[in-house]
Amino acid sequence: MGATIAEKILARVSGRDAVRPGDEIEAKPDFVIAYDFPGYTDVIFRQMQEEFGIDKVAEPHRYALFIDHMVPAVTPAEEDLHQVTRDWGDKNGVPVYERRGIGHHVASELGYAVPGAFAVHFDGHISQMGTFGTLAMGVRKHLLEAFVKERIKMRVPETVRVNLNGRLAEGVMARDAFHHIVRVLGPAACCFQVLEIGGDALPGISIDGRQTINCLAMFTGAVTSIMNPDAETLDYVRDRARIELDPVFSDDDAAYAAVHDIDVSDLEPVVVVPPRPSNTQDLADYEGAEVHVGYLGSCASGRLEDLEAAARVLRGRRVRDGFQLNVVPTSQAIMEEAAAKGILTELIASGAYVASSSCDYCFGRSGVMTAGQRAVSTGTLNVRGRMGSPDSEIFIMNAAAVAASAIEGKIADPRKYL
Repeated sequence: MGATIAEKILARVSGRDAVRPGDEIEAKPDFVIAYDFPGYTDVIFRQMQEEFGIDKVAEPHRYALFIDHMVPAVTPAEEDLHQVTRDWGDKNGVPVYERRGIGHHVASELGYAVPGAFAVHFDGHISQMGTFGTLAMGVRKHLLEAFVKERIKMRVPETVRVNLNGRLAEGVMARDAFHHIVRVLGPAACCFQVLEIGGDALPGISIDGRQTINCLAMFTGAVTSIMNPDAETLDYVRDRARIELDPVFSDDDAAYAAVHDIDVSDLEPVVVVPPRPSNTQDLADYEGAEVHVGYLGSCASGRLEDLEAAARVLRGRRVRDGFQLNVVPTSQAIMEEAAAKGILTELIASGAYVASSSCDYCFGRSGVMTAGQRAVSTGTLNVRGRMGSPDSEIFIMNAAAVAASAIEGKIADPRKYL
């Protein structure tokens, strides 16, 4: 019997010839990644020294830190946190990437996404590195183990395979495809399992779109998501990869906990209705609902493809008076490219407000809503209070739909503008 890509990666990092679901292993991550955030990195740094007597990590090249929340700082306490991170990185010889963008995405730009590699973070959205054949898991506060020990204890998870087949229609984006997966399978379909995505639709989905799909894996209950690398993703990492590894691929006879085939050819734009990230509905059923704020950004959907889609909808048009459209590119590199291509100029000319890359709009630190307001968003969550008042609402949709809704001040189908 063959093995999945996840099983092959975990076998290598645990020093075994092969592993199977349920095996208890001690795995050495190739990369340990985190962003600074109160109660996480500051606590880990303190525990390392006070509880384990560890002053420095043994292999600093395996670690990377990002400052992508609370940027820029607006209180002394926020800047104190950032300075703790800078000081720890300097002491340990660990790189601290600041004002480069959202770390989950920037990690791939910087070469931490390596086909066949194993990476851990405390935040599950690191799964987007699975686009490049990297097994990247969010382990929450168990990340401490990866800071104080060479290896972490874990159980090999099962893998669920989802084949996306067909081709996405115009006005339908990868964001819609992912939320359709949740609608078809349910929000607990992959609980504590790896979500492996394939199918003949993938070659027609850009790297940007694939990163969107993998980024959101946690909303199926999965511990992470991964795709077998192809020529396009291998080309992306070729000159970026920080370590040399042979890419690995799932065997044709690999055993899966389940296999699902989902055709996306007839898929139409969807909306995720508050207050649950699993509540996927047809956007058409909510057309005309009044909205007040738009957010185009996040680690899921603020890439060049998203900005281009929004600019295409808004070209020659204006954001409705009184509507607030906030655009936050996922990384500074994306922002620079969008500026060079004139995309940001088009967005600004339409009435959008463009901000430098950070996580702050997504988790309600910037651009907050008051009671009674509704947002259309490409953010990651639509739970109560995520972007301000618990009495506000967030409708998640693709970037083109956010732009169309900004024009009308109502939830709108983007296809009429394409």
